[in-house]
Amino acid sequence: MDLETPRPHPTPTSQPFWDALAREAVAIQQCDDCSAWVYYPRVRCPRCLSARLSWHDVAGTGVIHAFSVARQATSPHFFDEVPQLLAIVELDAPCSEVRITTTLVDIEPDAIAIGLRVVPVFDHGADGVTLLRYRRAG
Repeated sequence: MDLETPRPHPTPTSQPFWDALAREAVAIQQCDDCSAWVYYPRVRCPRCLSARLSWHDVAGTGVIHAFSVARQATSPHFFDEVPQLLAIVELDAPCSEVRITTTLVDIEPDAIAIGLRVVPVFDHGADGVTLLRYRRAG
């Protein structure tokens, strides 16, 4: 099956996130009024509704909060990528309230566990968009 893998399309709101990934950094928004960390990129703080959001580079490290090993493709587009190692990563302080949905790389499915320490991996696409993936720390 020859389907083109879906790719993200940055918007004006999300562009700083994608620009950071391209330079191999993780940038997350923070509300300038209530200090809440905001992810996914938005125009208003979900806690206080302020429009005063600024971008901050963070380590991007964290722990696996939840995961799934998809042994059947989640879409025909990912037929050649099974098993898909899907995870929710809870970032380390100062933005530990942020959880990022991602895929895991360079790890066997049986080695994945809740609480496993992970670090970011920057997957540079031929289309100029870099994806944020994670691998086991260390």
